Amino acid sequence: MKVFLIVVGIVLILVGGVCFFQGISVPPGSFMTGSSTWEGIGLVTAVAGALLAIVGIFLKKRVPKK
Repeated sequence: MKVFLIVVGIVLILVGGVCFFQGISVPPGSFMTGSSTWEGIGLVTAVAGALLAIVGIFLKKRVPKK
């Protein structure tokens, strides 16, 4: 579970970063370029990914009881 949360978090950070930078017109040539909607979606997605990754990093492994 820990590794899954970290991997999903990193993927969301990357996807959110692409959407955010498209929204602020860094890489040109897309329907997302210059759209504040994609800027917001990218920012929210990247923050959610960062939170998931942080939770995954600090999640303690449960020790099963005997």
